[in-house]
Order: sequence, then structure tokens, then C-alpha cells
Amino acid sequence: MDTSDIRKGLKLTMDGNPYVVVDFQFVKPGKGQAFTRLKIKNLINGNTLERTLKSGEKIEPADVEEREATFSWDEGDQLVFVDVNSEQIYVDKVKVGDDARWIADGQKVDIVFFNGNAINISLPAHVVLQITSSEPGIKGDTASGATKPATLSTGATINVPLFVKENEWVKIDTRDGSYIERVNR
Repeated sequence: MDTSDIRKGLKLTMDGNPYVVVDFQFVKPGKGQAFTRLKIKNLINGNTLERTLKSGEKIEPADVEEREATFSWDEGDQLVFVDVNSEQIYVDKVKVGDDARWIADGQKVDIVFFNGNAINISLPAHVVLQITSSEPGIKGDTASGATKPATLSTGATINVPLFVKENEWVKIDTRDGSYIERVNR
């Protein structure tokens, strides 16, 4: 592939590592050769880089595959998922990072493979989890935007509005860890 094939979401290999294009800009200066400015995210460690490629420069597509799988159990240093073929997939917790706090039993995720090895997971944008502990709200405290901490079934702690109680189910944005709404289950 060359620079004219670049688009957001394209997965490519640079310096032996898989990256995904987060943003790009084609620049055609008044003098000199046109170039493409890239903002890319490393799929293994999550670091973001900026690179500049000359127009017509060749790029290598990444040997990346995504497969849907369901979380089954936690095995110390690894999380174990089962895909549609009942194959067990082990993913190191270090690779998952903070996202592990949103994974509950039966949670569906996309597992990212590079050269046949599981390197990361992609969570859905929202998850529904149960609140296991939370202090009761103070009666009469209706201050706009007032929140309290609540612990979820996965062990994560988030801020929720005062009216949310223990054992209720809530929808959470996995990108920033914020409360969205109560959910009936």
C-alpha cells in the first residue's frame, strides 16, 4: 500500500509494531513534495506517535485480526476468554491494563491478534454492571450534579448520582469510566 490508501482506522506496521491510524492530514505545500502527517496508536502498548510520510511512500499493512470472545474467568496474571469455536484465549492483564475493571463474567469483547498472538482487547463503548456497595444518599440533598462513590461487581469504583442504590444496575462509558444511566434488569 502507499500513502494514498491511508484512512482512519487503517492498521499498519511500522518498525515491526502494529499501529492504527487515529488521524491523518494530507499536506500539499506550495513548494516541495506533498506529504501525509499521521497520528498513529501502537496496538501493543497504546502509545500514540506522530509520523510524516512522503507522498507515494510504501506502507505495510498490519497482520492484525479481531475475534469476538466472551470473558470466562480470571487466572491471576491472565484473563481467559472463549471464542465462538469454544477455543480458550489467554490475554495478559498487563496488556489489558485499566480496561480489566470493566470486564464482568459473560462480557463480550473483541480480542486483537498480531501475528497470531493476542495483544489487546477492544471493549464495547458501554457496559452494564451491578453496584455492590454504595452509601445511601442524604435525604433532601438535591444539589445539581451531586455524586457519591459506588463499587461495582468488578471491583471498580465510580461516581454515581445520589439516588442510585446498592444492587441496582448502571450503564458505564468504558472510555472515561463515567456513569451514564440506571438500567432495569
